[in-house]
Amino acid sequence: MSRQPLIGVTACTRQVGHHPNHVAGDKYLKAVVAGANGLPVIIPALGELLSLDTLLDSLDGVLLTGSSSNVEPHHYSGLASDAGTLHDIARDATSLPLVRAAISAGVPVLGICRGFQEMNVALGGSLHQKVHETPGLMDHREPADAPVEVKYALRHAVHVQPGGVLAGIGLPEQIQVNSIHGQGVDRLAPGLRVEALAPDGLVEAFSVEGASAFALGVQWHPEWQVQTNPNYLAIFQAFGNACSKRAGQR
Repeated sequence: MSRQPLIGVTACTRQVGHHPNHVAGDKYLKAVVAGANGLPVIIPALGELLSLDTLLDSLDGVLLTGSSSNVEPHHYSGLASDAGTLHDIARDATSLPLVRAAISAGVPVLGICRGFQEMNVALGGSLHQKVHETPGLMDHREPADAPVEVKYALRHAVHVQPGGVLAGIGLPEQIQVNSIHGQGVDRLAPGLRVEALAPDGLVEAFSVEGASAFALGVQWHPEWQVQTNPNYLAIFQAFGNACSKRAGQR
């Protein structure tokens, strides 16, 4: 008897009043349901308190979400962040080992924005901390103080590389995406295959070569209005199909 796959969604830590909380964005949770036909389960950012093997035995997929925080640069031997940069130590301690464990266990993985960057760092890559200050690269940040619909509007093209996961799920050679990030891939981790490039050459998507299940990261936000953008929906459907396959096997 088939069932909806259980898809773990990574959480960030937030202080609410006197108490720390674990939060996952509404748009990611809804995209799991509407785009991947899955049941979202929030993964708290508890670091070593979590048994990743036990967790992954219970899940059919992992969605690594975006966030306003950045991966601490010591994880990729980067220079210290500027004062005031938002970090989430507990999320780093949870998501980075989770990436490696999920891929090793054959659990489907989809990384979005910070989650995309986490995948690269977890597997041995590094990040540009300020893409907009890097010679030859565009400013990939969203318009400041704009309404959310403007922030998430289509901003630039990405060029889908032939023969990869994105091409295999039917995406055309060029698609338009939103752009809401200040950091990006500097050194691509070993074993990652470039799936899409921005016009300035910045890596916008990659897959994990040799992974036994779906393992894709994208720098843009396909969860935003996933049901109205066919390219965004195709990504979530492919992820959901991989999660459903694991659910059926289990």
